[in-house]
Amino acid sequence: MNKFHKNIHILVVDDEEIMRNFLSDMLRDEGYEVQAVASGEEGINLLQKSDFDLVVTDLKMPGFSGIDVLKAVKQQNSNTYVIMITGYASVETAVESMKLGAVDYITKPFEMDQIKNVIRVTLEKAKK
Repeated sequence: MNKFHKNIHILVVDDEEIMRNFLSDMLRDEGYEVQAVASGEEGINLLQKSDFDLVVTDLKMPGFSGIDVLKAVKQQNSNTYVIMITGYASVETAVESMKLGAVDYITKPFEMDQIKNVIRVTLEKAKK
């Protein structure tokens, strides 16, 4: 396990079980501490109880969207980084996400190396 990853807490919010499990397993394999939830509402509730270094959230979910999760993150802890993922990319949602404080916006399907690299670069920024 990479020492850098130790004690890095990541929250994965995605209503698609396959994507949620894929991201969680991949991040745990990289040595991160990961919690995963199936809805924006669960993610927002967890954010009120725990601090995370990074949140990876799907954009489109029933009920609370990834934008709602992003807003909640920035209200709770402005130092928490947020990466948006979506299968429904548009310029409008990308711009809105970035204006609200997301550090990146990734469209599905994505390569495992792509998401690993985005997370690594984001967390390296956090160290500085």
